[in-house]
This record gives sequence, C-alpha cells and structure tokens, in this order.
Amino acid sequence: MSRKGVGLAAFDRSRLTSAQFASHGSSLRTSDAQALETQLSVFRSLLQQFATTHAKDIRSDPSFRAQFARMCAAIGVDPLASSSSSGGGPTSLWAQLLGRSVNDFYFELAVRAVEVCGATRGENGGLIGVRELRERVVRGRMEGAPEISDDDVLRAVATLKPLGSSYSVIRVGNKPYIRSVPKELNTDQSAVLEAVQVLGYVCVSMLMVNLRWARARAQTAVEDLLGEGMLWVDKQAPEWEYWSPGFMLDVDGATAAGG
Repeated sequence: MSRKGVGLAAFDRSRLTSAQFASHGSSLRTSDAQALETQLSVFRSLLQQFATTHAKDIRSDPSFRAQFARMCAAIGVDPLASSSSSGGGPTSLWAQLLGRSVNDFYFELAVRAVEVCGATRGENGGLIGVRELRERVVRGRMEGAPEISDDDVLRAVATLKPLGSSYSVIRVGNKPYIRSVPKELNTDQSAVLEAVQVLGYVCVSMLMVNLRWARARAQTAVEDLLGEGMLWVDKQAPEWEYWSPGFMLDVDGATAAGG
C-alpha cells in the first residue's frame, strides 16, 4: 500500500499554526510586561508615600535608613542610582523622595571614605575594615552630625563603582573590608587574612600546622601580603609574627585610652 506524500496545504497549515503561536506568545509577553510595569508603578507610589511619611526617621536613624534601602532593593530600585528627573537633570531616588539631604549624605560619606582610605593606605596596604573606616569617619565629624552605620558606609562605597575596581567591598571570613587598590587577593592571601582575625597575627609554622601548607607556600603568602602593606612583621618574637595593622592600631588606641 503506497503512502501519500504530504501536500503543500499541510505545510501552509503548519506555518500558519507556528505564526499564531508566535503571535500569541508575543501578546502574552507584552501583557505580562505591562502588568509588571503597573505593579512597579504601584510599588513606587507606595514607596514614595512611605518615604514622605517617615522622611525624618530615614534621615536621622541609620537602622531605619537601612531598612528603607532594603525595601527599595526588594523591588529592584537602587535609591542611589541616578535617573532623569522631571526637570531634565539626573537625580537619585533619595533626592526625589527625601530632598537633597540624604542623597548628599551618602556622597559626602563616600568622599570621606576615599580620604580615609588614602590616608591609611600606608598602614594597611589599601585594605581597611568597614568598622574601622566608619570609626575614623565619625571621629572627624562635627558634633550633632547624623549617625553613621556600617550599612551606610557600604552603600556610600557602592556609589564609587563608576571609578572602576579601585574601590570595592570584599569579605575575609565574616568581616567586610574596603579595598582601595586595584588588586585581587588570591585564595592563599585570603586564607591568611582570615587566620589573622583570630589572634591578630600569624606565623609561618601556624599556617603550616593549621592549613597543612608547605613552608614555601606559607612563606610566599605572608611575604606577598607584607609587601603590599596588608601585614606588619614583628621580628623580635622567637619566630617572626605577621600582624594585622588594624589589630595593632586598635590595641595601641585601647592602651592609650586606658593610660
């Protein structure tokens, strides 16, 4: 029994069906995009009402300010990102909703962060803890100035992203640091800096025992960090000790305060 070949009409029907499915899919995507745009518009309106109602708390309370920023992030809004305002000039959501005060607060904090990073680079090799940076900024502020939280520092540093990789936030263990030099830490260097957080220092034998490294590997890692200024060496100990500059400065500050 011979099989009949597929006629041209079948191909035409197939093309028509494919075109219909494509048209329907495009229509659904357009409908979904419009619905999402409507939802975001509603969320933005509610966000604006919330910001207007709680503007004073957002300006003065760092915890409240951080919660507001998280609300923005939850709907994909970066409050510090510039967008076109009705007047035609670029402005951020902070400025649109709360006036220039909060917006300027973050950019001024970013400037101070750059100053502190530059002033301490000789001490720490361009790697400073977020808490230490915040404390240094606070010491230089006028009495009555708004409080600053670690979250504020992190958001301020994020505004420096257009400057490239020179300023970024990295985590060593559970501690966040601001890196102000365009240098990536390798895995061994990160492991050494994490170990330093326990006692404030490490020595080569400690790394060999605890990380099971060969002496050459441990020595290379600490010497690289020493060369970058991220560790200081104490040669008076029976075995050279490689100290965190931030830890030593904290100890010296506490000793001076106690004396």
